Amino acid sequence: MPPTATAIDAAPRIIEPAARRADERTGPRRPYLYQLDLFRVLTFACVIGVHVVGRSTDPSNVAANEVMSLLHFTREAFFALTGFVLVYQQANRPLRAGKFWRRRIALVGIPYLAWSVIYWAYSIVTGMHVETARAALWRLVFEIATGGAWYQLYFLLVTMQVYLLFPLIQRLLKATAGHHRWVLAVSAAVQVGCLLWLAHPPTLTGSAAGVWTDLYVTVLPYQFYVLAGAIAAWHIDAIDRVVDRFGPMIVGATVLAGVAAVAVYMDQIGQGVPPWQASEVFQPHLMPFYVLIIGGLYTVGRWWARHRRSDTLMARAVSLGADRSLGVFLLHPLVLQLLAPVVPWLTSAFGTLSGVAVLYVVVLAGTLFGTEILRRIPGSLWLTGRPMLHTRLPRIGYRKAISPVAPTPTYRPLVTQSVPFPR
Repeated sequence: MPPTATAIDAAPRIIEPAARRADERTGPRRPYLYQLDLFRVLTFACVIGVHVVGRSTDPSNVAANEVMSLLHFTREAFFALTGFVLVYQQANRPLRAGKFWRRRIALVGIPYLAWSVIYWAYSIVTGMHVETARAALWRLVFEIATGGAWYQLYFLLVTMQVYLLFPLIQRLLKATAGHHRWVLAVSAAVQVGCLLWLAHPPTLTGSAAGVWTDLYVTVLPYQFYVLAGAIAAWHIDAIDRVVDRFGPMIVGATVLAGVAAVAVYMDQIGQGVPPWQASEVFQPHLMPFYVLIIGGLYTVGRWWARHRRSDTLMARAVSLGADRSLGVFLLHPLVLQLLAPVVPWLTSAFGTLSGVAVLYVVVLAGTLFGTEILRRIPGSLWLTGRPMLHTRLPRIGYRKAISPVAPTPTYRPLVTQSVPFPR
């Protein structure tokens, strides 16, 4: 289940302690949760992984789809994280819906519009779409409305829906205080019903079929995870006590749930289900695994946070990665697409497994490099959801020349397969 307040920032980051400011209008900020930084970084690493694997292997590759069936937890994890952070941040502060919407939606909505235009323009320049100017403009309007400019952008569209609903979610949690287990139970029942509905779609035609196809860009298939994250934040002290006491059991249960998910996947393959279909994200049997791996990642993050030292390389890398998360999310599909011509050579020269691993490293490195560039240009806020980083020039001695130095970090898809829902 995204940065100060950005989604992907799928879920917004909590502000660093050093950056806190007393504000009578908003109230004191709560302690910074470093475990969420690691949660975000690990989940984003898996986002890149599922896209690299899915767009560099054959859709009939059983092993590749098996890996993707486990990595598909990422969208649910980020929506849980979104609900968690929103409730955690707003717990001690009054919520003014208008101000909240203007700030939150702008931080996600502006990058969403900017990258929708970028990917739309890329599809025209590269000849992916050959059409009249009028048709191209109408396509852009439709893609902005449905999150379809590129395969990852739907996530920001759903995140903005979560922001719109958050004042109602907060009211619901306050009104049902003491009975949140029942709220979660009802939400889980709705989630299972939705997944069964998606797994066995009705026969539809015309506009109804179009609405059904775009159901994944609504909050409905993810509402349980948003509420689960929100309720977890409401009861964070109890959650942390459970994690501290039963952490090894949570991690062990996560591993067992993953093994069970793989077993079901292999059973479906044995029954003749195509691998790409058997690895789809909207399958009811994957729900326990998604819930457990979200808990498992939080557990690992909390263990790390309790032993974290700010002067270590890992702590700095995690902080930097969390800060760059939205930019990485938005940019990495373009880097992957630009590398499409070398994918056959990589898999041929190194073999499928090693070739995919090399591609992953190159995509990750290229994306981080590109994100660093974007963070240092005037349009950084529009493209990454984070303000531009400024290079500070050190003063060398008294009245000596100042020389520029390298800045110090401050802490469509490959056309290889067609699936009904984006990876």
